[in-house]
Amino acid sequence: MPSDYPIEFVDLRKEYGAFTAVNGLNLKIEKNSFTGLLGPNGAGKSTSLKILTNLISATSGDVLINGINVPEKPKEALQGVGTVVETPEFYLYLTPRETFRYMGNIFGMSKERIATETDEILQKVKMTEWADKRLGTFSKGMRQRISLGLSLMNSPEVIILDEPTSGLDPRGMSEMREILKNVRDENHGLTVLMSSHMMHEVTDLCDRIAMINHGTLLVHDTLENVLGSRNSRLMKVRPLEPANEEMVAKLAALDNITNAVIDGETINLSLDGGDEEEARLFEQIANVGFRIRSVSADENALEAKYLDLIKESR
Repeated sequence: MPSDYPIEFVDLRKEYGAFTAVNGLNLKIEKNSFTGLLGPNGAGKSTSLKILTNLISATSGDVLINGINVPEKPKEALQGVGTVVETPEFYLYLTPRETFRYMGNIFGMSKERIATETDEILQKVKMTEWADKRLGTFSKGMRQRISLGLSLMNSPEVIILDEPTSGLDPRGMSEMREILKNVRDENHGLTVLMSSHMMHEVTDLCDRIAMINHGTLLVHDTLENVLGSRNSRLMKVRPLEPANEEMVAKLAALDNITNAVIDGETINLSLDGGDEEEARLFEQIANVGFRIRSVSADENALEAKYLDLIKESR
């Protein structure tokens, strides 16, 4: 039966012995949306996407693509779906052009269409000048771009991406995000579900957000609604000495602080409020009891919101 939602997770559960990776996930992805599946490492993102693409099986529950149950009819369900899940593997002795021809033949595409789509997609992923070079000579970022290009082959209606910028250097991340923006803007009617643990990446690319933790959905809404649901901002405090839990406890006790966590050399604070509350925080930090090198406001309100939701879900 046709569905109004291209992707559905219904009471999805995945257990590995005593460990529950996905815990009753219910999520419906809107058609024509670019949805970010957001969560920290271990939240259940990759596991959910692997079940969705039939790479692993669920303990219970269902996953559907265009209303078709994936485990029951994987070929039918995944027809017209492009995926980049797990580290892409290639025949390294082939060139991108040869790889696209190989995939086009699997799809049953004509030689003319394969040639046309290959040229168009290589241009989209900025790999035209490398079209006839061996994949074995490519960097991880270049291979990731080819993998994204292959997911666009045969004009899919749905694309599933599992942390497409993972493991890339800053330049590679920036290039991949720029390509994804172009894919989003140029392919009307395309539904994209992309997992990520990077707030700024989701804010930059996605129009909808599904936040999960411990395999459970925390919130699913438009980016605007999620950020507008609470006047919250993220403050970054950098102590002179290495951050420790005693410092975290003192900062967490200050007015309007809803959460405090160590992040490398900084302590991230979720501040509930606006400019007045931020000014009050600066006053209180001066007497917190340990020396501080800097305090700055991070404009990524999504991270502050997420930290609040994580705290509430514990």
